[in-house]
Amino acid sequence: MDSLAKPLMLLGGLLVAIGLWLHWNPSVPFLGRLPGDVRIERPGFRFDFPIVTCLVLSVALSAVFWVIGRLR
Repeated sequence: MDSLAKPLMLLGGLLVAIGLWLHWNPSVPFLGRLPGDVRIERPGFRFDFPIVTCLVLSVALSAVFWVIGRLR
């Protein structure tokens, strides 16, 4: 059980740090503004669909986890 506890505590601390950062700085300058992200604004209505941002984050996280897997 000890082998699982340390990574979970690290992940929890990382999530808390990200949450605090987003709380104090709610607008991340590059997220949701990439070419290909859909944004529709009308009076009293706003719809955001950051499809390209999601794809970029997915590829980046997949690469990180692939590297971590290769290092084990």
